[in-house]
Amino acid sequence: MTLRLFALTLSAMLAFAGNSLLCRLALKQTAIDPTTFVVIRVVSGALMLWLVLALRRQSERLEGSWAGALALLAYALAFSFAYTHIPAGTGALLLFGAIQISMILYGLAIGERLAPLQCVGMALAIAGLVALMLPGTDAPPVFYGFLMILSGVAWSIYSLLGRGARNPVAATAGNFIRAAPVALALLLAQFVMSHVRLDAAGAAYAVASGAVTSGLGYILWYAALKRLNVTRAATVQLSVPVLAALGGTLFLNEPLTVLLVAASALVLAGVSLVILNKRVA
Repeated sequence: MTLRLFALTLSAMLAFAGNSLLCRLALKQTAIDPTTFVVIRVVSGALMLWLVLALRRQSERLEGSWAGALALLAYALAFSFAYTHIPAGTGALLLFGAIQISMILYGLAIGERLAPLQCVGMALAIAGLVALMLPGTDAPPVFYGFLMILSGVAWSIYSLLGRGARNPVAATAGNFIRAAPVALALLLAQFVMSHVRLDAAGAAYAVASGAVTSGLGYILWYAALKRLNVTRAATVQLSVPVLAALGGTLFLNEPLTVLLVAASALVLAGVSLVILNKRVA
């Protein structure tokens, strides 16, 4: 791995972990509500991606789909509401585990088969998520934990819908741009039915999440993906929950619990076994 590729990959992983930290920071320490956070995140992400394409003179080549946009919005909404009650590291682990397990299950559904060692890995990963969700003093609230798992499933659907995109950045921009008016409509509905909470700090965190750690983060990741094989790309993503947990401890004073460490070890070891062993037909 060259220095440039390492820098691109590390920057992308830090951006993905940063999404968890910014969302948790905004919803824990400011007055912004989850829906408003999502709307600002999606709109600012759409603007950033559109600007990048415009600078590349590709803005007329938007790709993506409405199905992809709705899956993206479902991911973002479940993500934000879950983070009202879940620490950053725990949320990132649930999200990451749900994404990887969903993708593996999809592969099984379309006829792929796992080798015996991969079956062990799958069992370990599921056991780690189950252990994290079991009732206890360190466990996240069950409802919000399942919301984060649903967020991971939605992201898996979004990823599967985007497979084969000719221009991943254009596809991501198209999905964000399609999702923006739907998100604004949801915000309007919330305003009519109840209320909207917003402050400057929360809005700033949402803009950073949308424009920087989402918009620019995806661009960095796609640039790295051009030079990473599938196994290496999947493996480096194992770092995201670890980075999020460390960031939560350093910047949000969230405890690094024994349960989180043990569950992380099970999930990461299990997914690694599946990824690093070749599938058999």
